[in-house]
Amino acid sequence: MLTVHHLNDSRSQRILWLLEELGTPYEIKFYQRDATTRLAPPELKAVNRLGKSPVITDGDLTIIESGAIIDYIQRTYGGGRLAPAQGTPEYEAYNQWLHYSEGSAMLPLMLALYVGRLGEAGAPLQPRIESETANHLGYVEASLAGRDWLVGDDLTAADIQMSFVGEIAKAQRAAEYPNIAAWVDRFQARPAYRRALEKGGPYNLGPR
Repeated sequence: MLTVHHLNDSRSQRILWLLEELGTPYEIKFYQRDATTRLAPPELKAVNRLGKSPVITDGDLTIIESGAIIDYIQRTYGGGRLAPAQGTPEYEAYNQWLHYSEGSAMLPLMLALYVGRLGEAGAPLQPRIESETANHLGYVEASLAGRDWLVGDDLTAADIQMSFVGEIAKAQRAAEYPNIAAWVDRFQARPAYRRALEKGGPYNLGPR
């Protein structure tokens, strides 16, 4: 059976949401961050040498990285659901979002988190970080103008992959990005999202 190696307060929460949307049977193996360092426990390195989450195992197969995991689950268990048909322009847009989330959008958000811990020492970097954050969140905001979901008329796995970016944006800058905030409200109201949260536990979008 497919197993999600789930670290609390991590992006593996969206993998649980994807599986709940698809109705795919799975198990959860829980890992708890150190209360002081907020680092993953050493046990997670037995599954992923990087000691990071998300990671899934499916039989003898181990997959890390959110985009790769979502792509694998959708192709293996999706039955054509939660993705446009391959060979269409919509599929290329969908695939772009899968890569964009961690490849581009998360970088300024994570830099803001870590550099913010430096206090005054990090001040020289803040204008560039703020500029890049506004650039990327502005791109997502414009992409959601006049539409409910990122690709097509219904939720896809691209929305699930991008959800963490949206939740950070809404938590920190809801008034600046109303399209993102409304999109987050829509997906957080979905029964599958709520079931995933009940099973995986609430997660904190604040400093890690």
